[in-house]
Amino acid sequence: MQIAFIGGGVMAEAMLRRAIDAGIVAAPDVCVAEPIDERRKQVEETHGVKATASNTEAVRGVAMVVLAVKPQVFDAVAADLHGQLDGEQTVLSIMAGVPMRKIVDGLGHPNVIRVMPNTPAQIGAGMSVWTATESVSPQARAAASSLLGVLGREWAVADESFLDMATAVSGSGPAYVFAFIEALIAAGASLGMPDDMAYTLAVETVAGAAKLAKDGGADPRLLRERVTSPGGTTAAGLKAMNEDGFQKTIQAAVDAAYRRAQELGGGA
Repeated sequence: MQIAFIGGGVMAEAMLRRAIDAGIVAAPDVCVAEPIDERRKQVEETHGVKATASNTEAVRGVAMVVLAVKPQVFDAVAADLHGQLDGEQTVLSIMAGVPMRKIVDGLGHPNVIRVMPNTPAQIGAGMSVWTATESVSPQARAAASSLLGVLGREWAVADESFLDMATAVSGSGPAYVFAFIEALIAAGASLGMPDDMAYTLAVETVAGAAKLAKDGGADPRLLRERVTSPGGTTAAGLKAMNEDGFQKTIQAAVDAAYRRAQELGGGA
């Protein structure tokens, strides 16, 4: 599959690197549009791909165009590419908060896939939720699924409104988890633990618990109940968390992120 990347950033770099490593694409079949000379040279040398300063040159003859620019740059990119794409090409956008209707209108092109990835994709442990316009072919959908699969799990939805929900849960979710880890480290240190010990215990505990929830074959509620002996230490800790409104706090965070996602996308 020939593919073009318009823009860069951590997520695009991860997708490019992991797709080449997995054999989803061959380096000579990739072209990256990058306006900065030094960055173009770095991309070429690091990944063995072609790089150009021209958006229109990058998309010429490729099957898929990955839009990885910042949302505020999209209008300028759209002005370059409007009318330059043919009916066989598909645009895959990882731009945050830019709805499909804006991409379709801006590019003058109907075949658009919109993706909400998250940061663990950098290590192949991501969660990407995506949707496509009706005109996107089954072959392009399969190609998108393969491409996103190198980043971790991928989940296709028929309704774009689910992407704002995904933004609030899986998109912003890593930050909630990191905040919990920070709090657990601080709590351990407050008891007198050395910092490195508190860090290791907190990170490994969260990683292990997540893996058990993913691979253990049991509902998280049941897993919580199994580790919570009546009258024990865990029960005391959970009681304190619930008294301080832990579940309500998480719900409020997700609700706030969801509302903001809708605002940024114009209610998409």
